Amino acid sequence: MRRNQETAPETDEQGFRTCIASGVRKPKEDMVRFVIGPDGNIVPDLEAKLPGRGLWLSAERDMIHTACAKNLFAKRARCNVRVDTDLAERVEALLARRCVELLQLARRAGLFTAGHDEVRRRLERDSGGMLLAASDGAKGGRDKFKSVASDMPVSDALTGDELGQAVGRERIVHALVASGGMANKLSRELQRLAGMRPLRLAA
Repeated sequence: MRRNQETAPETDEQGFRTCIASGVRKPKEDMVRFVIGPDGNIVPDLEAKLPGRGLWLSAERDMIHTACAKNLFAKRARCNVRVDTDLAERVEALLARRCVELLQLARRAGLFTAGHDEVRRRLERDSGGMLLAASDGAKGGRDKFKSVASDMPVSDALTGDELGQAVGRERIVHALVASGGMANKLSRELQRLAGMRPLRLAA
């Protein structure tokens, strides 16, 4: 019989969660929630909306590997669970797809600009937003716009192919999302994805 009922609240009043691998408390935006599916499998819940008791991990590949290696999902849930061996890869793929979907929404809303020259022209008119540089682009690609956007956040968590999916192109190296709620949401998701792809997020 499963014992997946814990009396402790899943979150505190400040909206922080505790990573079951490190014991560190972080904002939920920096973490990934997992639940136990009806079949006993551990299921990533990126939007933190699925029913059931949540098991939280920092959005870092090492933390997921640690939780799997030490059987922490079962220990915290106090029941037998099944964990796929490729759980970290699944989370990475889901986060990448989520970021691409947000870019597609930004494009439809007229908030997405793609291409080196187009991005530069946009920045010369309006310096707000978030820059995106393909992780597999030329070295130093993140620095190409410093003269017109020195203080703008830059992410290289996505590949050129993934950026291209946002506009139906084969590949994009540089892109920009205009400032606002969409850029803020995308930034949070890219931060989580960067944790699954170490050393790919610009400071």
